[in-house]
Amino acid sequence: MDSALSFLILSLSTILALFLLRATVFFSRRWRHLPPGNLGLPVVGETLQLISAYKSPNPEPFIDERVNRFGPVFTTHLFGEPTVFSADPETNRFILQNEGKLFESSYPSSISNLLGKHSLLLMRGNLHKRMHSLTMSFGNSSIIKDHLLVDIDRLIRLRLDSWSDRVFLMEEAKKITFELAVKQLMSYDPGEWTESLRKQYVLVIEGFFAVPLPFFFTTYHRAIKARGKVAEALSLVVRKRREERERGEIKKDMLGALLEGDDGGFSDEEIVDFLLALLVAGYETTSTIMTLSVKFLTETPLALAQLKEEHEQIRARKGESEALNWSDYKSMPFTQCVVNETLRVANIIGGVFRRAINDVNIKGYTIPKGWKVFASLRAVHLNQDHFKDARTFCPWRWQAPTSPGSLYMPFGGGPRLCPGYELARVQLSVFLHHLVTRISWVPAEEDRLVFFPTTRTQKRYPIIVHRRNVS
Repeated sequence: MDSALSFLILSLSTILALFLLRATVFFSRRWRHLPPGNLGLPVVGETLQLISAYKSPNPEPFIDERVNRFGPVFTTHLFGEPTVFSADPETNRFILQNEGKLFESSYPSSISNLLGKHSLLLMRGNLHKRMHSLTMSFGNSSIIKDHLLVDIDRLIRLRLDSWSDRVFLMEEAKKITFELAVKQLMSYDPGEWTESLRKQYVLVIEGFFAVPLPFFFTTYHRAIKARGKVAEALSLVVRKRREERERGEIKKDMLGALLEGDDGGFSDEEIVDFLLALLVAGYETTSTIMTLSVKFLTETPLALAQLKEEHEQIRARKGESEALNWSDYKSMPFTQCVVNETLRVANIIGGVFRRAINDVNIKGYTIPKGWKVFASLRAVHLNQDHFKDARTFCPWRWQAPTSPGSLYMPFGGGPRLCPGYELARVQLSVFLHHLVTRISWVPAEEDRLVFFPTTRTQKRYPIIVHRRNVS
C-alpha cells in the first residue's frame, strides 16, 4: 500500500514537473512573442473543453470566451500539440494563401492510412498543384454545363422518385452525392455495385472519427478492412479501363484523365488512392449541406416560399419532365442566396489545421516552427461583427453587396481551395429545384444539429413526404 502511494505521489510530481517545465518553455525568451492564451492541463491541454463544447447544442462559447479574453488570435493546446488558434479573417487568409511557403498540411497517420498516401489531401508541392488543377478542370463551369449537368439532373430525379412516404433525408442525400460522384469519376450509373461500394464507404468514413486502436473489433479496424475492400473494387475498375483503353475505348471522365496523364499516366495504386479520397470528399460534405439546407428552409417558411416561387417559374417554362439546362441554373438568384447562407451557417468545413514550416511572424506575434495553427472559418462566419444576426439563417443578406472574400470562405482558400466547390453549388441547386417542385414535406420528428465529430443532424432528419402532381 505504501509503495503504491509512493508511486502515485511520484507520478503526480512528475506530471506537475513536466507541466511546470512546459510552462517555463512556453514563456521562454524564444517564444515571448506568442499570441496570448492558455495551454490548459498537462498532456490534454484544452482538448476536453473543445470536445465538450462541440458536443453541446451551442459550441460557440469555447471560441467566444477566449476571443473576448485574449483576442481573435490566441494560443491553446489541442489534440496533443500546442496550437495557435485564429478567429481572425485576415490571419486565416494569410495561413491559407501561404500553403507550401510558410505552412503545410498536417494530418494524423490514422487518417493517412484510410485515405492512402497518394490522396489529394496528403499531396504536397508540385504534384499537389498538378493534381489539384486536374481535379478543378473536371468541375469547372464549362464541364458542368456541357457534360455533367444532364447526369446531375437525371440522377437526382431518379433518387427522389424512389422515395417512400417517410425517409431519412441525410441518408438519401448521401446516396445522391455518392451516385453522382461515381458517375462523374468513373462513368458508372447507380446499381447493385455502386450501392455495395457505398456501404463500404460508410465504414471507411466512420474510421476518420474513431480512436485508431489496433484491435479487430474496433471501429477503426473495421474501417481499415472496408478500405481494403474499396481499394480492391476500384482496382478492378482501373484494370478493366486499362484493357478498354488498349482496345481504343476512351471515356472522358476523371479516371480516363488519370489513365492518360501528362507523363503516361499513373500507377494503379496512385489512381485508387486518388479516386478513393475524392469519393470521400464529395460524399460527406455535399450531402450534409443538402440536408441542412432543407432543415433551415423548413424552419424559415418565408424563405421556403420564395424559393418555391422561383423554381415554379422555371418549371412553368419547361415540360413537366424536361431536364434543367445551364440557362435555368443561371436564373436561380434566390437559390444562390440560400446556398450561400446554408454554407455560412452550417460550416461543414469548420476550419483547417496547418503546421508552421519555419517561425512565422504575423500581426506582431511569432508562431514557432513546427507548431500547429488552426484557421477557424466557423468563428468568422458566425461573428456578429462580420454578419448581422450572424447565428440566424437569413438568405436575404446575400441580396445586398457581398462581404469581402476573407470573411466568407466556406470552401477554404489558397492552393487547397476545395476543387469541387462549383460542382457542389450546382448539385445543391438542382436538388432544391426538384425537391420543391416535386415534393412537399414535413419533419417526422424534432431533430437538432450536433457538431461533434462533424456537423450533422442528430436523427438523420426524418421527413414525411407528399408527392406533388409532377411527372
